[in-house]
Amino acid sequence: MYRHLIAIAAATLCAATAHAQTSVTLSGLTDVYVGSMKMAGDADRRSVVNSGGMTTSWFGFTGSEDLGGGLKANFQLTSFIQVDAGTQGRFPGDTFFSRDANVSLSGSFGSVLLGRWMAPNFLPSVVGNPLGDSFTFSPLILHKNVPLFNASGWQATTPSDTGWSNQIAYSTPDIGGFKANLQYQFGELPGDNGKKNVGANFFYFGGPLTLTGYYERDQISNPGQGTYLGTTKKDWMLAAAYDFNVVKPYLSYGQTKADNSPGKAKTMQVGASAPLGGGSLLASWVKTELTDSDLDRKTFTLGYDYNLSKRTDVYAMYMNDKITNQSTGNSFGVGIRHRF
Repeated sequence: MYRHLIAIAAATLCAATAHAQTSVTLSGLTDVYVGSMKMAGDADRRSVVNSGGMTTSWFGFTGSEDLGGGLKANFQLTSFIQVDAGTQGRFPGDTFFSRDANVSLSGSFGSVLLGRWMAPNFLPSVVGNPLGDSFTFSPLILHKNVPLFNASGWQATTPSDTGWSNQIAYSTPDIGGFKANLQYQFGELPGDNGKKNVGANFFYFGGPLTLTGYYERDQISNPGQGTYLGTTKKDWMLAAAYDFNVVKPYLSYGQTKADNSPGKAKTMQVGASAPLGGGSLLASWVKTELTDSDLDRKTFTLGYDYNLSKRTDVYAMYMNDKITNQSTGNSFGVGIRHRF
């Protein structure tokens, strides 16, 4: 009898474990390209096999549990990876789960999330340009999020990374195609005197029309626990796109201002995507003007992305990059992206 009860208990435990596992998903994306790269201000050209031509490669776990009454508990643990070398993170010293590390409750009220998640600037920037989240070829993402470690000394205009640690975020439910996020990052610094990051973004998807935008007020660097930026930086952007079926034009404009600097960074983007032969023709031009100097940066990308299947695509990109008083950069790349 005792053994029989143990067998029943073990079977019940296994069944419960199996049920819990069905709500957990392993997913990710691998993206590798071959390229010849030269950014504005670079002294020499580089021939590369690199990870993340169109999307930063990543993998991880997501899951949810139905708590009843429309309430769900959710989690995300996802990590960036450099597929060309098999190394973890986007750069040396990047935290392991720097893409996502959070838990949330969701229901008819929307959702409340705690942990590391996207910063307010990230998703509007991705939705608002035809090359999406390419940190290699998207001019908008490059100007806003990628500094150049060369003679140009170009600094990313977005103040504090594309992800925020130690944050609490509230997401509204979808209301007629409109959705918004309110986000607050705790500084967690001894004697921080209230140092923090706050921001919000919104999205509207109404048939062919897309509208999005964000605002950030940043004092804390990321990823990880972060440090004080030494100033308060404010960053905002508005973007729109309209799908005419034969072409989808994009337009965005934004500004960045630091309290310890008299000038602003003003960034304008014009882009378009068009379906062509089983894929999409992509083009984007971005200009960023630094108002306290005579410097500006202009970047243009033209490319083609072809779908081999719903999960796999191949792409070819050309990019021209110019910064005042610096050598011009021209880059080429072809790659493959696979989702799993």
